[in-house]
Amino acid sequence: MQTALSAFKGVSPTIQENTYIADSARLVGDITLGQDSSVWHMVAARGDVNYIRIGARTNIQDGTVLHVTRRSEHLPAGLPLTIGDDVTIGHKCMLHGCKLGNRILVGMGAIIMDGAIVQDDVFIGAGTLVPPNKTLESGYLYVGNPMQKKRPLKDAEIKFLKQSAINYVELKNEYLSQ
Repeated sequence: MQTALSAFKGVSPTIQENTYIADSARLVGDITLGQDSSVWHMVAARGDVNYIRIGARTNIQDGTVLHVTRRSEHLPAGLPLTIGDDVTIGHKCMLHGCKLGNRILVGMGAIIMDGAIVQDDVFIGAGTLVPPNKTLESGYLYVGNPMQKKRPLKDAEIKFLKQSAINYVELKNEYLSQ
């Protein structure tokens, strides 16, 4: 796992207990990965010009790109990337300088752009594009390019958001036990 982590300007990723990082993933710079989380194959996460914070029991699936927006005169704080607890980021997603709450599922190939805010308990469909500075309200399914609020989530879907995270904690534990 150590080869997956790199410092940038003297700042290295901080990894909490009982996490899994695939050997082919690359985490660079100011990144914190929460307890029981996982970063899968071919993920690229660059906390080089701002920071990335990933919560507990969150999984970042294969081929995903995580990045941030640098500080500037126009954006003095820049735009970090924050991802809450119990979040599932599907395969080949791109998240850039956005903020995700807790218990979210981001479908495969989705793109979430700078300044977007995703509140808790949200499903984002596969291939969805979330434009800059949009807010996705808690308790809904969003789909499309650009995204549209499709419908309220059903009770079973809300329960699945947490279960999806649990499924990946279990899979991560299987990988760690080998």
